[in-house]
Amino acid sequence: MGWTMGCFALQTVDTELTADSVEWCPLQGCRHLLACGTYQLRRPEDRPAGPQNKGGMEVKEPQVRLGRLFLYSFNDNNSIHPLVEVQRKDTSAILDMKWCHIPVAGHALLGLADASGSIQLLRLVESEKSHVLEPLSSLALEEQCLALSLDWSTGKTGRAGDQPLKIISSDSTGQLHLLMVNETRPRLQKVASWQAHQFEAWIAAFNYWHTEIVYSGGDDGLLRGWDTRVPSKFLFTSKRHTMGVCSIQSSPHREHILATGSYDEHILLWDTRNMKQPLADTPVQGGVWRIKWHPFHHHLLLAACMHSGFKILNCQKAMEERQEATVLTSHTLPDSLVYGADWSWLLFRSLQRAPSWSFPSNLGTKTADLKGASELPTPCHECIEDNDGEGHARPQSGMKPLTEGMRKNGTWLQATAATTRDCGVNPEEADSAFSLLATCSFYDHALHLWEWEGN
Repeated sequence: MGWTMGCFALQTVDTELTADSVEWCPLQGCRHLLACGTYQLRRPEDRPAGPQNKGGMEVKEPQVRLGRLFLYSFNDNNSIHPLVEVQRKDTSAILDMKWCHIPVAGHALLGLADASGSIQLLRLVESEKSHVLEPLSSLALEEQCLALSLDWSTGKTGRAGDQPLKIISSDSTGQLHLLMVNETRPRLQKVASWQAHQFEAWIAAFNYWHTEIVYSGGDDGLLRGWDTRVPSKFLFTSKRHTMGVCSIQSSPHREHILATGSYDEHILLWDTRNMKQPLADTPVQGGVWRIKWHPFHHHLLLAACMHSGFKILNCQKAMEERQEATVLTSHTLPDSLVYGADWSWLLFRSLQRAPSWSFPSNLGTKTADLKGASELPTPCHECIEDNDGEGHARPQSGMKPLTEGMRKNGTWLQATAATTRDCGVNPEEADSAFSLLATCSFYDHALHLWEWEGN
């Protein structure tokens, strides 16, 4: 299979707060839905000294971490604004979120890891025009912590009938938490918690093929494996990454394949039967906050690489011949740090565009990785809410479609209608030359919708 490098920007949405997580729904009938989570720190205002303050000392207000959950619907009949907002919901700041890959009690479920230290479950229900997410269940992991990540045990197609539905989560104190989900009356129950890392446990993820096994990565630079049946003792510890490990995903297509990413700006591919040395080590010039395997093409990996934008990697030779993965596409947007990225499960059949729609591969780079080692615990330096000097957020515009303002030699380019299909997950059905993906970023508080022509 030949792969070319053509990536086209379809739309940019202003998320108002800084966006760090974006997830396409994987369930049939709901694959046009895209969730986006935001995280932002409001700067505390100092209170003036007064008699109520002991010794005249100033008392600072606690930090407030703001969050908002957006739900968008993709409409392939609208070539200018294919993403339409259908819901927004204020929450505690969102650090991570994932859709469950199977319906639970007849509904799609979205799990959130938030700055209040809780895992939230939201249920997707039909509304008059589209769908909305409504609260279903919530569980506080620990006091005085931030929930940093979560993963469902259902990450691959196919699940044994007797396999329980589980969530693994990590927090800012370095702990992992195994949760069980009651499927008949969906609610969360904590099964086990254990100390996994010395500092923040940035990421926790299941082995989708053997869901009693989980992996974790921390700010201590360690990658660890665990058997949740005996959680107090790790199966292995790898120091192969040289900085904090912040992204892990088991391959949903090939057993024993694991991808990890780090602030050290490297993506490693592993055979989980031998965790002493990785199969491949690929530098990507940016801290790797999220990695996502393509839902159909087993060798494609999407990475959100902070100041280095997003990248699409071909891992075929890395898996088979232990060679460095090939970077097929790399996009860096100015004044942004890309923290969220995800592939759509919609099959994008056709979209005819002039070649000039393609962005250049490098649009400018922030040279400094702004993650402060002493800061608790954000993907990078916590973004401060824009305000008018009195603590009030400045209103932001709702949408800024890129497609309305792109010109080539004085001629406005118009998009033709796309055709998408919400089909099954059989890889043979995924013969489309196009993939749809979304990314989101800090500083420019933007959600970007892309079309990638890969075949």
